[in-house]
Amino acid sequence: MGAGKTTVGRALAKRLNKRFIDSDHEIEARTGASIPLIFELEGEASFRQREAEVIRDLTAQQDIVLATGGGAVLNAENRAYLKSRGTVIYLRASVNSILQRTSHDKNRPLLQTADPRKTIEELSRTREPFYNEVADIVIDTGRPNVQFLMQTILAQLGPEHVPVYEPASSQQDSLPKHSMMSPLSASNTLHVDLGARSYPISIGQNLLGDPQVVAAHIAGPRVAIVTNTVVAPLYLDRLTKTLEAAGKHVTPIILPDGEEAKNWANLMKVFDVLLAEKCDRKTTLIALGGGVIGDMTGFAAASYMRGVPFIQVPTTLLSQVDSSVGGKTGINHPLGKNMIGAFYQPQAVIADTATLNTLPARELSAGLSEVIKHGAIIDAPFFDWIEANIAKLVDKDATALAYAIRRSCEIKADVVRQDEREGGLRAILNFGHTFGHAIEAGMGYGVWLHGEAVGCGMVMAADLSHRMGFIDLQSRNRISALVQAAGLPTVAPDLGTERWLELMEVDKKNEGGQIKFILLKPLGASVIMTVPQDILLQTLNACIS
Repeated sequence: MGAGKTTVGRALAKRLNKRFIDSDHEIEARTGASIPLIFELEGEASFRQREAEVIRDLTAQQDIVLATGGGAVLNAENRAYLKSRGTVIYLRASVNSILQRTSHDKNRPLLQTADPRKTIEELSRTREPFYNEVADIVIDTGRPNVQFLMQTILAQLGPEHVPVYEPASSQQDSLPKHSMMSPLSASNTLHVDLGARSYPISIGQNLLGDPQVVAAHIAGPRVAIVTNTVVAPLYLDRLTKTLEAAGKHVTPIILPDGEEAKNWANLMKVFDVLLAEKCDRKTTLIALGGGVIGDMTGFAAASYMRGVPFIQVPTTLLSQVDSSVGGKTGINHPLGKNMIGAFYQPQAVIADTATLNTLPARELSAGLSEVIKHGAIIDAPFFDWIEANIAKLVDKDATALAYAIRRSCEIKADVVRQDEREGGLRAILNFGHTFGHAIEAGMGYGVWLHGEAVGCGMVMAADLSHRMGFIDLQSRNRISALVQAAGLPTVAPDLGTERWLELMEVDKKNEGGQIKFILLKPLGASVIMTVPQDILLQTLNACIS
């Protein structure tokens, strides 16, 4: 304990392009209770049993870096699994170092004693022989520098364990510096790091025809593809043949197209087919389509038989850069957008960029709104790149689109990793959405595309940020000009002031009846806050037609 397993493990996983999982965090996720509470209610013996089950499951997975609890080695089966299934790295720390690093940590039940030093000494004596028994590599952590420790580990692992990333030279001049430096950017696969709920995002051309990519994350023999009347004629047959070639039995479910179809009645149609076809818990649902299909399929998967696996296969730019990643699922209610749903992560996201070739210009522009959003809220250099390349993006330049998708997914995956259930940070991904959702609901779902409403909402949020003194007029105008260049509306519909306020009050971010906005402070950074109503009204008056 206190040796830095989680910190070093996370850094090592990023360097190796693997998923990071902390066994303690996984126990908390499975039980819904903190480690101290489990100790208090059930005792250490029960906790150790839960720990053994988690380690058994996690060590069976591939391409992960696993940080175990310090006492995991006490169980003989744990030691056997660790030794036989992976390379074990023992981070060794002195009693003084452990005491210093854990002295203010109230989340370590074993150290809540009158004499923590004595406890640490006893634990060390008991556990040291087991650590040495299972360890392939021993690293002394006397030097508390994460990068130094990581490099020491990499040196002992050997070159065969460390991937080499070489970005294609043809792309280096056209892409921002940070994309060339990131190991994720040089690969066609990214990872959303959520412990045991982690999953890959595969990005590339013609993936729908690749059985290895499509079927890699389907354990059972049965698949139900949920799609709509627009996407089905284009891609359903191709995906079905790919899955059948991999030995899967495929059931198609075709729903009406459009945001107005994202409702309870169409969700029931999915359940009707699943039940009629006697689909069991090992059936995997595949969402083939845009954000509406992705949201509805995810919600159906979260609910059917209390949870079945599902895979996102987004076919629109908006869904490839945003809605397919992060596990938000749900349907609309007449009083509010996405108000009924669940957080439920997919097994994988497969973004076939070739599907964008058939995307109408209006749908492409709608997706660009979410690309712009990512740059505005968190990555100013990316925003600069979008400005410089907006004409290429609108013209469907393959290289530009591939980079925009990859960088957007990197940004969203990192935010989701830090805040899976939107307890704080993740809310910044709703920049422009408070205004945008009001437009969608006020005009009637489907009149404006979601991305169009968000694009206009970003202009309004930028105006509000300027009026609050957070960005200058030039930044406000840059956002408006970029949204317009993407082919998106910049003037909001006149719903009436009272209606605007009423619609914005129905928002998941709001607390205590207060409307919360994501504002820029400055461009490339964001803040979540309420604003004085008189300033909000100024923005509404300035931005409404």
